Amino acid sequence: MAYYRCSGPRPVALPAPVRVAGTRWKIEETIQAGKGLAGLDEHKVRRHTPWPRWVTLAMLAHAFLAVIRADEHYEHPAPTGLIALTCNEIQRLFALPAVSPNGQRDHRLHWSLWRRRHQDRARDCHYRRREATARRSTTADGV
Repeated sequence: MAYYRCSGPRPVALPAPVRVAGTRWKIEETIQAGKGLAGLDEHKVRRHTPWPRWVTLAMLAHAFLAVIRADEHYEHPAPTGLIALTCNEIQRLFALPAVSPNGQRDHRLHWSLWRRRHQDRARDCHYRRREATARRSTTADGV
């Protein structure tokens, strides 16, 4: 069970503290994404001075990926049957020239398209199953 205790200089309506509490998850998700995508958790600094530099660089890398993702979604929407490019996929594609020689480049790009197609199918199946389950539960409740 979770709860929040809120206080302020004057009374506020309930939606305001609920909105503030909900932003906590956005912040935590951003930090988790920064750890995985931009290497925020891979610093090896021994003093306080280089740590803010590392964090700033990692968050700039994450912001760079997010801007590219947003621009890609706006300029080139995903075709039918593929999920849109994610920050994780963009990071993988950027690392492609450094990781694989030219012979594997085509294979890696093909793998990226296969993964996005598979994720689209999985998402569709998941939504269909949830819809069918919701329909069954409302039918059972109405009987």
